[in-house]
Amino acid sequence: MPRWGLGDVLAGIALANLLLVVSQVVAYSIGGWTEMAQVPLWAVALLQIPMWVGWIIVVVWAARTKGNGVVADFGLRARWPDLPVGVALGLVVQLAVLPAIYWPILRLIGQTNEDLARPAQALADKAQGAFGWVVLTLVVVVGAPIVEELFYRGLLLQALRKRGLGDAVACVICGAVFAAMHLQPLQFIGLFVLGTLLSYLTVRTGRLGPAIATHMVFNAVTVAVLAFS
Repeated sequence: MPRWGLGDVLAGIALANLLLVVSQVVAYSIGGWTEMAQVPLWAVALLQIPMWVGWIIVVVWAARTKGNGVVADFGLRARWPDLPVGVALGLVVQLAVLPAIYWPILRLIGQTNEDLARPAQALADKAQGAFGWVVLTLVVVVGAPIVEELFYRGLLLQALRKRGLGDAVACVICGAVFAAMHLQPLQFIGLFVLGTLLSYLTVRTGRLGPAIATHMVFNAVTVAVLAFS
């Protein structure tokens, strides 16, 4: 029986945030920046790496020292059907499900689609030329889905199931934590829906491939809309 659990999840969050803060302090000092608006896109991208490193270190360490490895314990594998499933689900969630959910919510709270897109737009505004968009794509479409799925749908979700929670409850909790960790209140519901779906895919298939593919396509739609808007 693997010995990793929620304590390792907390350790991963703590280490990731520690590395992020330290790297931000160093980068801001070297770059002479005083606020986020001054940070160029390439620096924003590089500053994600320390946080990802913190997650990956804990996940790999927990799997190797307390379990049977990331493949056996956390399902880090894929099969050929994962790609078409991911494309279909990523497009449907982004283009149909979330607009349907947010249409009444935004009107109820007096917000607009522009308010909803503001965090992503702020990042896209930093992209200058082809190089900027390549960096943005690599960070948002490639790096983030792989690392986040390994940590959230790998370590966190399996730790919740290991505690004896039912699959439905574990998926909902994992989705809520995933959404909350993005620190974007208005986007919480959409991220919660996505996170819960990705958790269900992982439980249903026993591997991270479908969740990673869906997450990539979901993020790719956002980048594409920003690029062509």
